Amino acid sequence: MGFQSHALAFTILFVNTFFFKYMLLGVDSATPSIVSDKEALIAFKSQLSFDTTNLLSTWDVNNSSSSPCNWMGVVCSNGSGERVIALDLSGLRLTGSISPHIGNLSFLNSLQLQNNRFTVLELMANEITSALAEELGHLTNLKVLKLGRNHLFGAIPPTIGNLSSLIHLNLGTNTLHGNVPSDLGRLKSLEMLDITINNLTGILPPSIYNLSSLVDLAVASNDLWGEIPYDVGVKLPNLLIFNFCFNKFTGKIPGSLHNLTRIEVIRMAHNLLEGTVPPGLGNLPFLKMYNIGFNRIVSSGEDGLSFITSLTNSTQLNFLAIDGNHLEGVIPESVGNLSKVLSKLYMGGNRIYGKIPTSVGSLSSLTLFNLTSNSISGEIPPQIGQLQQLQMLGLGLNNLSGGIPNSLGNLLKLNNIDLSGNSLLGSIPSSFGNFQSLLSMDLSNNKLNGSIPKESLSLSSLSSILNLSNNFLNGPLPEDIALENVVTIDLSKNLLSGHIPSSISDCKSLEALFMAKNRFSGPIPNALAEVKGLEMLDLSSNQLSGFIPKDLQNLHALHYLNLSFNHLEGEVPKGGVFGNVSSVHLEGNEKLCLHFECLNSTRSGQGRRRVVIVGIITAIATLALCIILFYLLHIRKSKARSTQASEATKGQFQMVSYEELREATGNFKEENLIGNGSFGTVYKGYLREGIAVAIKVLNTQMTGSWKSFAAECEALRNVRHRNLVRLITSCSSIDFKNMDFLALVYEYLSNGSLEDWIRGKKMKANGEALNIVDRLNVAIDVASALDYMHHDCEVPVVHCDIKPSNILLDEDLTAKIGDFGLARLLMEKRGTQTSISSTNVIRGSIGYIPPEYGLGEKASTAGDTYSFGVMLLELFTGKCPTDESFRGDLNLPRWVQSAFPENLKVIIASDLLLLAGDAYVDVDDDINDEYVIPEIEHDCLATVIEVGLCCTKESPDGRITMRHALHKLKHAQLAFLKYTNGTKK
Repeated sequence: MGFQSHALAFTILFVNTFFFKYMLLGVDSATPSIVSDKEALIAFKSQLSFDTTNLLSTWDVNNSSSSPCNWMGVVCSNGSGERVIALDLSGLRLTGSISPHIGNLSFLNSLQLQNNRFTVLELMANEITSALAEELGHLTNLKVLKLGRNHLFGAIPPTIGNLSSLIHLNLGTNTLHGNVPSDLGRLKSLEMLDITINNLTGILPPSIYNLSSLVDLAVASNDLWGEIPYDVGVKLPNLLIFNFCFNKFTGKIPGSLHNLTRIEVIRMAHNLLEGTVPPGLGNLPFLKMYNIGFNRIVSSGEDGLSFITSLTNSTQLNFLAIDGNHLEGVIPESVGNLSKVLSKLYMGGNRIYGKIPTSVGSLSSLTLFNLTSNSISGEIPPQIGQLQQLQMLGLGLNNLSGGIPNSLGNLLKLNNIDLSGNSLLGSIPSSFGNFQSLLSMDLSNNKLNGSIPKESLSLSSLSSILNLSNNFLNGPLPEDIALENVVTIDLSKNLLSGHIPSSISDCKSLEALFMAKNRFSGPIPNALAEVKGLEMLDLSSNQLSGFIPKDLQNLHALHYLNLSFNHLEGEVPKGGVFGNVSSVHLEGNEKLCLHFECLNSTRSGQGRRRVVIVGIITAIATLALCIILFYLLHIRKSKARSTQASEATKGQFQMVSYEELREATGNFKEENLIGNGSFGTVYKGYLREGIAVAIKVLNTQMTGSWKSFAAECEALRNVRHRNLVRLITSCSSIDFKNMDFLALVYEYLSNGSLEDWIRGKKMKANGEALNIVDRLNVAIDVASALDYMHHDCEVPVVHCDIKPSNILLDEDLTAKIGDFGLARLLMEKRGTQTSISSTNVIRGSIGYIPPEYGLGEKASTAGDTYSFGVMLLELFTGKCPTDESFRGDLNLPRWVQSAFPENLKVIIASDLLLLAGDAYVDVDDDINDEYVIPEIEHDCLATVIEVGLCCTKESPDGRITMRHALHKLKHAQLAFLKYTNGTKK
């Protein structure tokens, strides 16, 4: 029986209603014509296996002058622009396949194929947008149904189970939803089932596991859950491909899979599998891919990775991924005996320790080697330099020591090298100049010294990032910097000296340049203004001198500029980025002046003398006034308080008067009230220069307000960071009621507090909440500031009140920590002695206070980490830590822990889930199988929640540091951005 008439509507629906994108080889789809129609028909005929009546003999494929409009069953449009508009081949008893090339008949509006004997319907990779029709179940002779890579939606109709002859079913890469129908278990002849990359939910029906003829079972990248049967390898004895990755399958890895001696692909990555790797891997001689990454697989002891030895029998293995688990152990020397065709080896994100075996140099086909985020120690084996095919080397975030081997310069095909976060010593090898394909180099956070080789600054292929920050590199930079394609250069926190070369202008693609905390001297080169795409520039904490180049104001993309703590002088430009006070940091340059100040400084000698005389008189008058005020204040307040205020503001900015602040806020009108801090109210105002500011007026009648004022001044005098709200000036005066008046003047941040965004009081212009990227950026901003306060300040600073209402967002949604009213310097230096600060007062806000503070423990960096962890969990769950549902011992971290990781979606904020994107797809050429890029949103969210839980451990000793938390968040961000930009793993 052939196609029945009642199934015809479905066939016509596919061809007539939708535009097929599939193209014939050699046909330019941009210029379709009767010629392309003819070639499509010829391709269609080539897929027919039997023409019993020879009725298609008129389709003369060898006569180039023959018009298809004269062929049997073909109808063309009238006029000069002839095109095929109808095809009627009904009742011809044709057999074979309905070729997807028929989609090139772009003017076709009628297709009649009923009463034939077609057995193959292949319409892969088109633009079909439709639900699957129930009538598909009537095509009972169909053997192959390929509808993958379209835009099909709706549920899989159970009637497909009627296609008893079906051998090959491909519905992958669509938007199908609902459960997988158990009726598919009736397809007893089925050899290939592909439903990957859809939105299917629920358990995989047990009937699927009874299809003993299955060779290829692919259900990856859906929302399927449940345990994989332990005897799946017994029930499906013919399996060659088993692809279950990127779902929510639980339980253990079925040991029976390791008994399928002919299996080629086992993929179970990105699920919730636990337990150990079962024995039997040595039974798989034909295995090509083994991917169990990003589960909860465990092992313990030094021989915890011994299963790798079993894989040495798999001589065709070219992909091995065990990353993102809880595997412990030492990499066995036998790793060098793995397949000679092994191209990708993922082992990062585990608990692997010991040394990297030298035998790894025997893996001659390796293109990717990733050991990032483990506890690997020892030196980098020089034998890695023998891996001539290597394109990606990831050894970051380990405990590696010793020098960087010169042999790594032999890796001429290397695209990415990450050695960051170790304890590597010595200089950067000059052999790195041999790299011909390098896109990214990260050697940050090590102990490297010596000068930067000129070869490393001449890699024209470098197009992503060069990160050499936080080392001990010294000496001047080479005169010629030839990184014309690099986007980010980070040389901050080193000992580099000399001038900044003008050749920096040759970095035409540069968007971010970080050179802070070095010893650079001389002027800022005008050539920087030629880097038109520059967005971020940080030259702070150097010894730069001279004027700020005026042309920097012409860099329209520049939105962050930090030139603080140098020896710059002269007038500050007024245009461009300089017009936004929150984007520019110039403090610590005593000779810089604004326009009107510079005019005063250039007056005549007589004018200068007049100014001096007036200044002397003013000083005397001021001194007299101060004596009177001091006397009055002495009556009102204790001498200790006035001393405290003067000490707090010593060395700070020029203070403003009460009258100036009253004028700036319109006499502190309620309409200018924008919030309340821990010790006062906050107003929006405008200084006389027109600068928008936030003015925090302290309640001097409240106990502790003077201490808060002193603490905030002292803390902010010792810290400078782009993610800390910048203190512009302060005021310690008397108001019009002759009462004490204390105020702090900050930069104004237009997007309010993080609390406003979490509670839905603030939204984007398009009405959306913060998405995953926004929230991750906020988390990294806050973590960066705390990492700086805890680890990079000469005297560590503890904030003591981290919570969403104290996190403010600027116009670009950059987060900054504010309200240092409770801040403590962790160590107070007194002469040559050092003592630890302590207090018996519980510091912080309810819900964010670490448990040890309630037991009388002193303020600590671990306390800040706890508060950050609570804030992080609140940011991604939307759940307030003081929610009334938290009663007894239940709190936000415990509530999250109870659902993590199995029920991640239950705890994630609903508005965030609505913004989650779809999965992506690529092709793995080695396996000739669809390669699924993960639902990275799930992985990213899981990492963030895990960081939050690690920060909120009950014991302070059990918490990770802010530096560790920052590394984990940045790693999650990097992975997320790589995948969402289509990068293949």
